[in-house]
Amino acid sequence: MKGLIFSVKRYSIHDGPGIRVTFFMKGCPMQCVWCHNPEGIAPQPQEALRNNRIGSSDFRVSESVGVYYSVDQILGIAERERVFMQHSEGGVTFSGGEPLLQADFLELALRELKKHGFHTTVDTSGYASKETFRRIIPFTDLFLFDIKNINEIRHIEHTGVSNQLILDNFRFVLSNSAGVQVRIPVIPGYNDSVESLSAISDFICREATPVLKKINLLPYHKTGVSKYKLFNLHLRMSIAEEPTGESMKSLAHLFDKTGVPVKVGG
Repeated sequence: MKGLIFSVKRYSIHDGPGIRVTFFMKGCPMQCVWCHNPEGIAPQPQEALRNNRIGSSDFRVSESVGVYYSVDQILGIAERERVFMQHSEGGVTFSGGEPLLQADFLELALRELKKHGFHTTVDTSGYASKETFRRIIPFTDLFLFDIKNINEIRHIEHTGVSNQLILDNFRFVLSNSAGVQVRIPVIPGYNDSVESLSAISDFICREATPVLKKINLLPYHKTGVSKYKLFNLHLRMSIAEEPTGESMKSLAHLFDKTGVPVKVGG
């Protein structure tokens, strides 16, 4: 069995504790208008044309996005980085896309990583069946769980799906897993208002259990915009200004009442 991965990031420090290897898995059931990894949406390999320049000459190079990895290959990469992970109390993270779309491979990879002593993290949108979560929870040390909006209508408008399954799964994971961090992307014009973020804060206050370790507010950034042209994709969100550090600090205070540590950034 193999999993389709579009990027492998070594020495990652924003995808869970310590130094990590992050595997970005292809395929996502959501269509977030601000998506900064659009190459992770399609569930199959893609070809992209990248512009390169040598001297004064421009030329385009075809680049394959999406490579199939076996569990043994995943373990091999993790083993090569083990010393850095052990020293920093890091581990292996699966992100995306939505890693739970490749549930069979993800469960097997997590199981083997745990067997070999690695800390495991799954970064998820929460949009998957409860049974899929049930399968991987025993082999997952930490969930990075996205919450984008409490308002269902706004959620559908900007992600293409309802948030009800996501919020139900959040409750389930809080009740059954070893650890959870909430990740909230702060998107201009979508959920960056005091009203929107206060609603998320109130929801967390009602649902939080001791396994909720941290809240991360992730400021919108423009780094993914160039990828849309690379993959000939339509950029649905107008390029917005990135929020300032001061504005993010102010918004972070909305979560003080949760009693959960809050950090701006990953």
